[in-house]
Amino acid sequence: MKMAVYGGGCASCKKLYENAQKAVAQAGVQAEIDYITDMQVIMQKGFMTVPVLEIDGKVVFRGRVASDKEILALIQK
Repeated sequence: MKMAVYGGGCASCKKLYENAQKAVAQAGVQAEIDYITDMQVIMQKGFMTVPVLEIDGKVVFRGRVASDKEILALIQK
């Protein structure tokens, strides 16, 4: 599984990254989680609102901090 958190490095973005890490640990799955703060990359993706969480290339949360439980529910499907 490949996950990516996109954001400018703010507290909300960092919290989303932490929640993604917690969810992966709770699920016991192998996942690579990238934390992307490069604004050029974020703009190229077309994200106008951050934070953004992608799972396997699909945007699952945008513009808010998803809880570890919300992320866990998605990766356990």
